[in-house]
Amino acid sequence: MEDDVNYSDVVFKNNRTPKENKEEQTIYSEVKRKEPATAGSKDEAATRSPARLLLACLGILSALLVLCIVIIIYISVMMNQQEAHLRNITEELSRERDDHNRTLGVILKFDNFPVKDFCPDKKCQPCQKGWILHQEKCYLFYKDDHLKTWEGSRKHCIDINSDLVVIDNLQEQEFISEHIESYYDENHGYHIGLRNQTNQQGDNWVWVDGRADTLGYWMNQPFGGSGPFALMIPNRNLTESWDTTDNEFKNRFICEHDKVFIRSL
Repeated sequence: MEDDVNYSDVVFKNNRTPKENKEEQTIYSEVKRKEPATAGSKDEAATRSPARLLLACLGILSALLVLCIVIIIYISVMMNQQEAHLRNITEELSRERDDHNRTLGVILKFDNFPVKDFCPDKKCQPCQKGWILHQEKCYLFYKDDHLKTWEGSRKHCIDINSDLVVIDNLQEQEFISEHIESYYDENHGYHIGLRNQTNQQGDNWVWVDGRADTLGYWMNQPFGGSGPFALMIPNRNLTESWDTTDNEFKNRFICEHDKVFIRSL
């Protein structure tokens, strides 16, 4: 549709003298009238602007949400690592505390703690000279020719701040078997810290620390004489190497005490 055209009168006055008075000429010019904006276009523009603003806000919020999630994950990972590190430190401190407590318990058994025996050349070790370390224990395999009875053997161990060996499991039995040897004859062996406390129910073999024996590594046929004390015979089957003996039969023996944790001087 063609644009509507409005005509307006434009009068130009001539600055002429009265003599040249003529009719004033009228010139017509065309002026296009601009149509006012329709209501539909105004509503569309008004609607488009808030929508764009809303989309921009949603984009910013989404970015912030992703950033927050990343930060939370990072903080969570760091906290887990710190927690694991602190747990390791706590466990290490607990182990050191237990070691120190055990060491203090061993040291307090001595009237005069033999520092030179545990720390030769100022280099400390868990067992004193002449003793053998196995796991958490120190062992003395008495191999002197001056043999002792079971009770004499135990007294000797106590005098050096230990006791006759208590065997806890097959691994310890194997370790001891590897460090004992035959001597004199096949009847002789090594006293261990096991004795019979017979009661109304019959035999009741108990270790020197008060625990009842649950291993029972006895020989099928007793080798020596019978009695209320236990003797380990070398070069026998691991689970069949204990024999009974009385307190008159003299043998070698094995002493045991907890290892000592001492830092080097």
